[in-house]
Amino acid sequence: MTPPQIEAYVDAAAAALDLPLSAEHRPGVLQFFALAAGFAAQLQAVPLHAHDDPAPVFAPVEPSAKAAA
Repeated sequence: MTPPQIEAYVDAAAAALDLPLSAEHRPGVLQFFALAAGFAAQLQAVPLHAHDDPAPVFAPVEPSAKAAA
């Protein structure tokens, strides 16, 4: 996203949520949103295939003693 697009999005989202955004906080919000948009762009650039479905159930596995050392 370009800086003007980010500003427009942040303004629209704040208005839609009826969330006041002070002039003091605005630069930080814009900076964080630009960072998040950059992360999203990197993820969207990765090509996915039909077999790249997410796991239907997350089953955590305890780390082995070897991995902990």
